[in-house]
Amino acid sequence: MSRDPLLQPYQLKHLTLKNRIMTTSHEPAYPEDGMPKDRYRAYHEERAKGGVALAMTAGSAVVSKDSPPSFNNILAYKDEVVPWIQNLTDACHAHGCAVMIQLTHLGRRTGWSKGDWLPSVSSSRHREPAHRAFPKLIEDWDIERIITDFADAAERMKAGGMDGIELEVYGHLLDQFWSPLTNELDGPYGAETLDSRMRLPLDVLAAIRKRVGDGFIVGFRYTADEAHKGGITAEEGIEISRRLKATGQLDFLNVIRGRIHTDSALTDVIPVQGMASAPHLDFAGEVRKATGMPTFHAARIPDVATARHAVAAGLLDMVGMTRAHMADPHIVNKIMAGREDDIRPCVGATYCLDRIYQAADALCIHNAATGRERTMPHAISPAETPRRIVIVGAGPAGLEAARVAAERGHEVVVFEAQPDPGGQLRLAAQSPRRREMLSIIDWRMSQCAAHNVTFHFSTWAETGDVVALNPDIVLIATGGLPNTELFETGKEADHVTTTWDLIAGDQKPANNILIYDESGDHPALQAAEIAANAGARVEVMTPDRVFAPDIMAMNLVPYMRALQDKDVTFTVTRRLLGVERSGNTLTATIGTDYSDHTYRAEYDQVVVNYGTLPMDDLYHELRPRSTNLGEVDHDALIAGNSQTVCRNADGAFKLFRIGDAVSARNTHAAIYDALRLVKDL
Repeated sequence: MSRDPLLQPYQLKHLTLKNRIMTTSHEPAYPEDGMPKDRYRAYHEERAKGGVALAMTAGSAVVSKDSPPSFNNILAYKDEVVPWIQNLTDACHAHGCAVMIQLTHLGRRTGWSKGDWLPSVSSSRHREPAHRAFPKLIEDWDIERIITDFADAAERMKAGGMDGIELEVYGHLLDQFWSPLTNELDGPYGAETLDSRMRLPLDVLAAIRKRVGDGFIVGFRYTADEAHKGGITAEEGIEISRRLKATGQLDFLNVIRGRIHTDSALTDVIPVQGMASAPHLDFAGEVRKATGMPTFHAARIPDVATARHAVAAGLLDMVGMTRAHMADPHIVNKIMAGREDDIRPCVGATYCLDRIYQAADALCIHNAATGRERTMPHAISPAETPRRIVIVGAGPAGLEAARVAAERGHEVVVFEAQPDPGGQLRLAAQSPRRREMLSIIDWRMSQCAAHNVTFHFSTWAETGDVVALNPDIVLIATGGLPNTELFETGKEADHVTTTWDLIAGDQKPANNILIYDESGDHPALQAAEIAANAGARVEVMTPDRVFAPDIMAMNLVPYMRALQDKDVTFTVTRRLLGVERSGNTLTATIGTDYSDHTYRAEYDQVVVNYGTLPMDDLYHELRPRSTNLGEVDHDALIAGNSQTVCRNADGAFKLFRIGDAVSARNTHAAIYDALRLVKDL
């Protein structure tokens, strides 16, 4: 038996959990027609295979029709959900993984223009800023109906073979009742006392217990400290926790600290990269100490050492490593095998959650198999025939290609013009807050080293260098260089610099700067932060109706916190048309897509962020020497079949390009390009 605290079993009521690691409730937005079908099952089953003891599914499954799915939630109010739940639980149980599900009524944390177009309801008339829908103030008959809906949904989950449920009591309807910030009611469910504020969650709990019996596991995931003026304090949260224990109806407490009503508040509950790891862990330990209840918690616990400390120090009984398991679903198996160094690290990029909050599906920034378990492998299979593969470029696309090819058993040689690997990720990591992005590179370099990949750094590969190696396959992953062309002009803007120049330190910020952002991604705000910290007056301008749309909600928060107390302004719906030199300053001509209006403005420096143009000269030089002339069979790529295109019988090798060497995209796209192509080479 291992003495590792994380590998000790835990007895939760009648249920024996085989270790202390769980994935907490989260909605990856994979349901189809509101049902957890094959994609959803495959996602959780992979983590069950990887050794996790408890999968808390959904985030959250909705119990009522007037709680329409904001995040493509599971529809727990439909009877047809039961067989899909059974498939999910059976798949996880087959690997010794317990399965539970989180149930909720979203209250005001949703909109009325989804589902059946019913008005949202809440104990407050105020809309939630994040979802912007003004709710109906809840009535007594709504409360009665919703209590019944919770009990019905719990019964369905039990019928589907779930080991238990937890109720979502933070930011959603039940918490809206018990928070003094969101309860405007009078009477038995009103804001007057803690008893009345807690009444709805406890009435729901009692109704569920009556329906499912005492043997079924039921817990709360709840706010024990809103960390907000006028809200639930830590002291009141401890009292709430004691009262929950006193009901005798709860089997575990899953502790949250903070609110989620705005992007900023949510980011303090679920911290992103550059923020402190496990910021609420000690507080969760205080709840456990005060109640003696089985205590769960998750909030940026990305590494095994922190998880191990949480259990060994008696702070938690079960530790949630949810984003970490999106990066690597096999964490537990690797711990058991003594391979902790092989764990693919979560870098806190929170690409997963930011996509969900933009109504997309959850994807990991550097594990392209997550969410694609039916088509993409988490473990790479060996190739039938080893080949020699030459890769040009050691950015994220090139390194993922090298890793996968080497694990396939191929002989891999990589050329990189720079002295270090990483490509644009090294530029991103120039910001201290984003330094964790380097782990994307470091992990791949260690995997390549373990599989004997040969690297030639500080080497500008030319056609002769590639051909001399007699490769079977050549992959061009040379990335791109900043694009300084103005939209549809066909010519580069005069007198401008690029965000790369400021981020890399190749140019210093001037005093009065225009940062013109046509891409809407990180480099513009990274450059703005560097310039503002240097004391510059900065205007960030975009032709779009919002700024930085590709950074998305949670990752935008640290930028705003860094910029809003400095001399930085944001200008939307304005297009840069040209730049002229006027003595020691630059004159920008600025227009708009909405009219013929133009104006001129003076700046000391104009910085452009407009994506990259592919560095594809080598690719085009090699095309005539290749069998496929660079062509990709898209049908074979999508279906997971080998590339068999032959357009040149005299060619010596197959040739492909990936990542930004094709077109400007993002890190995930580059890594996905490499994985889905190379896994079948």
